[in-house]
Amino acid sequence: MGTIGKREMLVARWAEVVNDESLRDLPYKVELNAEGTIEMRPANNWHGAVQAHLAHFLGERLRDGLVYTGCSILTAAGVRVPDVAWGSSEFVQEQAANTLFGRAPEICVEVLSPSNSIKETDAKVKAFLAAGAREVWLVRAREGVSFIGPEGALARSAFVAEVEIPPSIPRV
Repeated sequence: MGTIGKREMLVARWAEVVNDESLRDLPYKVELNAEGTIEMRPANNWHGAVQAHLAHFLGERLRDGLVYTGCSILTAAGVRVPDVAWGSSEFVQEQAANTLFGRAPEICVEVLSPSNSIKETDAKVKAFLAAGAREVWLVRAREGVSFIGPEGALARSAFVAEVEIPPSIPRV
């Protein structure tokens, strides 16, 4: 992030958002862009089912850490909230007490819908990786799961074997 002032502004703005009672029960994912403007996306049932599946999947396979759904991360692109994330026990010890994580957990997962633009998705991937994620998983209804690391596209995750979305979750 360019200046300390911008980081401090985003931290303060996120505290306002978290404490704003009018935003507490929205059926939307809430994030802040780099200028501190609120961005929201409506809920989608396929998205929610995939998010729940992946949270359970990671929790079952990676026991030396913690799974998050909706954790807030301070990034160069603003406060970003991956749909699912996994942080090692080291990450948890370092960051768990923070309402806004100062670095990204090792795995950040974005469940994408047709309304997600390539530009927006690329910006989030870059932001999570620059904030310290070791892998970003992108989940698309038709294409399945892809993995990206700091060096670029990965053939598979370094953390778990095969990641699939079960056929019992209907594709949209």
